Amino acid sequence: MTRASDTAKLLGAGATILDGTTISTADNTVQLTLTSTDADANTGPNLVLQRDSASPADNDLSGTIKFIADNDAGEATDCVSIFSKIIDASNGSEDASLLVNSIVGGSQISRFNITPTEIALNDDSIDSDFRVESNGNANMLHVDGGTDTVIVGHNVSRTT
Repeated sequence: MTRASDTAKLLGAGATILDGTTISTADNTVQLTLTSTDADANTGPNLVLQRDSASPADNDLSGTIKFIADNDAGEATDCVSIFSKIIDASNGSEDASLLVNSIVGGSQISRFNITPTEIALNDDSIDSDFRVESNGNANMLHVDGGTDTVIVGHNVSRTT
């Protein structure tokens, strides 16, 4: 194959790459763009992460998106991970979860989980606050992870 014919195959519709692929640049330009020129009201572009297992099972991870960056020692560090998990793979009663972890103090910590029965923040019970802003108040709702208190309208516990 020539370089031109390889390029033509990649640019043609339905290209399939059967092994791992790395797209790399030496600057901060975009490495991958998905563009849909369709003018209807349907979704597009679409990115699909498909786990096509011959033996799907409960609690299988069905996909992961990782944000990795070097720390100051030059080591690749998994900063944030987003996981999709099949909780129940039974036909007709499938359940799934979405889990978001981030690194805190050098360890991956559960930050946000959507499960079939709940939405949980700070599932690993670290001293992490939760804050909701309103239009004019940065601390309309404040959950203090260290003192186990919920405060409305400010971020400091007040005593009377």
